[in-house]
Amino acid sequence: MKLIILIVLLGLSFGSMAQDKELTLEDAVLGQWRQFYPSYVTNLAWKKGEEAVTFHSKDGKELMLQNVGAKTAQKLFDLAALSKGLGVEVSRMPFIKWEAANEFSFTSAGERFWMRIEGEKLTQKSVLKMPKEANLDHHKGAQNIAYTKDNNLYIQDKEGAEIAVTAFEDANIVSGQAIARYEFGIGKGTFWSPNGMLLAFYQKDETDVADYPLLDITTTPGTLKTIKYPMAGQKSEYARVGIFNTKTKQTIYLNVKGPKDQYLTNLGWGPENKFVYIAVVNREQNHAWLNKYDVKTGDLVKTLFEETHEKYVEPEHPVWFIPGNNNEFLWWSERDGFMHLYRYNTDGKYLGQVTKGKWVALKILGLDETKKMVLVQGTDESGLNTTVYSASLAGGKTPKRLVKEDGIHQFSLSSEGKHLIDDYSDLKTPHATRIVTLKGKTKNNLHTAKNPYEGYKISMPELVTLKAKDGTPLQARLIKPADFDPSKKYPVIVYVYGGPHAQMVTNSWLAGARLWMYHAANKGYLVFTLDNRGSSNRGFEFESVIHRQLSKNEMEDQLVGVDYLKSLGYADTDKMAVHGWSYGGFMTTSLMLKHPDVFKVGVAGGPVTDWNYYEIMYGERYMDMPKENPVGYEETQLKNHVKNLKGDLLLIHGTVDDVVVMQHNLSLVQAFVSNGILMDFFPYPMHPHNVRGTDRVHLMNKVLTYIEDKLK
Repeated sequence: MKLIILIVLLGLSFGSMAQDKELTLEDAVLGQWRQFYPSYVTNLAWKKGEEAVTFHSKDGKELMLQNVGAKTAQKLFDLAALSKGLGVEVSRMPFIKWEAANEFSFTSAGERFWMRIEGEKLTQKSVLKMPKEANLDHHKGAQNIAYTKDNNLYIQDKEGAEIAVTAFEDANIVSGQAIARYEFGIGKGTFWSPNGMLLAFYQKDETDVADYPLLDITTTPGTLKTIKYPMAGQKSEYARVGIFNTKTKQTIYLNVKGPKDQYLTNLGWGPENKFVYIAVVNREQNHAWLNKYDVKTGDLVKTLFEETHEKYVEPEHPVWFIPGNNNEFLWWSERDGFMHLYRYNTDGKYLGQVTKGKWVALKILGLDETKKMVLVQGTDESGLNTTVYSASLAGGKTPKRLVKEDGIHQFSLSSEGKHLIDDYSDLKTPHATRIVTLKGKTKNNLHTAKNPYEGYKISMPELVTLKAKDGTPLQARLIKPADFDPSKKYPVIVYVYGGPHAQMVTNSWLAGARLWMYHAANKGYLVFTLDNRGSSNRGFEFESVIHRQLSKNEMEDQLVGVDYLKSLGYADTDKMAVHGWSYGGFMTTSLMLKHPDVFKVGVAGGPVTDWNYYEIMYGERYMDMPKENPVGYEETQLKNHVKNLKGDLLLIHGTVDDVVVMQHNLSLVQAFVSNGILMDFFPYPMHPHNVRGTDRVHLMNKVLTYIEDKLK
């Protein structure tokens, strides 16, 4: 292990001016996103067709407009003008969305309103009553709204009439909802064509997927609710894509060749309303085909290209057509080791790599005013920061980083492509908002939040960069008590997640930590977190090293963090606890059973304890099927390691968890019982994968009390 960088911000305690208030556990659990959430500009948005932004006034009674470079904002309209334009009194300013240069929309009381500004006068253009159903998908141009009732799909047209797109009586056929359990970037099940006349939708047949029982204790007697849960190696759902024509009221289904349990991912429309593009991924998840389909016939037009990898491929973004060019699009791929953008035409001809570098592309913001450069939000090489890059669509040039300041930045590009809204935070900045040029020069400082913890006892986090055994840099965070004394010894709580698609440590306000960690630090602990290999935003090799051997390399990296803690004279590493949830629960239990001499206490929430019990889509990507990787599945069955337990272990689970089903924990408890080994188990009745609301205070009290009692 080698310490590379240690950022110690001495004397910068958050409450250094008046450290008198204690941060209670209830404050920490319930207040982080409420009274302690940094202030921000409300409803900030670019005004269409102008280099100007709009936002709510501080009292919420006016909509303000501020031009780029202007020192002050001016009133665009107030509640009285809005009420007059609507013909009914409005009590507070709604969240508006700009639809055109002088047109905006908003939702109120279940209705969507479209308004026009003419001088100082507001007039109502139209109003649409929104259905009170699930999965609403509204096309503003055609005024069609797709939605689901139970497992069927419907459309409300602009006249308010309801059209049944599907009418399956079989509950196993589900239309218009997300498929593949929200993997592959899938977040919804309906996709309007650009003109709003055609609706593409996902449909899944879950007939062969096993029913899984969840007990509802709120009824007398208790009742079972069954969900469909496809476990690794078992039968899966079968996906189709339908295209519904709102004029003919007819549906055709795409003629997708291949095994019925393959994945249909990243559905996207071409700009001419004639074709849809789908990334078809095989069940093994090591081969993807980007296919182009004709929406009139449903036939395959062409496979534009293929991607394969010996570990896995994971497309997560649909085609992004270049504005003003119906024949070219950008495609996201990790083919060079990092998520980047590649340019193709609609015949599948490769036109070059657009972004490149040892950083991860996260979001396409749009084109600049020349229409030759694409603006992309991405990480820096450390993964600790996010920034914005300008890249030539023609390729061949190294993308240029536009904002040099470190921190976690979120950007929004003006409709003219000239300026960016930059929302950001870092270790010292709770939240700030500004407008910058595409050269990174600040034009407007719109808002800087005050420290919401002023007057509270809370310390500044420290960021540490360590080295894995193979030399890979690992980012970590250390939180100390507000009254830290380096001459004292402090017990340690290691908080761990460690799995794919998650990053715990960032150069942001609180360094990405939950507020309960600062409360725990003030109770006399060092709280430490490390993003091991397997975590996100560091490139494909960094994440995929876990393939077929989950927890192995992750634990090695966590032990690098332990070695670092042992090098600190003030860390009492004879009194260390480890805690995590979900994948972090799997990591916590694995560390307690496979490295039993390291941690004295472990608290594992919602842990995966046997990857045979986890879902196909995620589990088979990282572990392959059980028949393909029997050694890997055997090694990660934690019941095979219960005899190693030396410390105290508390397992926690929500009783209606539909993500990591409680069978994981119960089977592990049974293994402990069968081997005569004492441990602890605590259920949270009627809670799913996470314990939320006021019960979360109880949860964290349980976690911290258990650690405190067992570390004594």
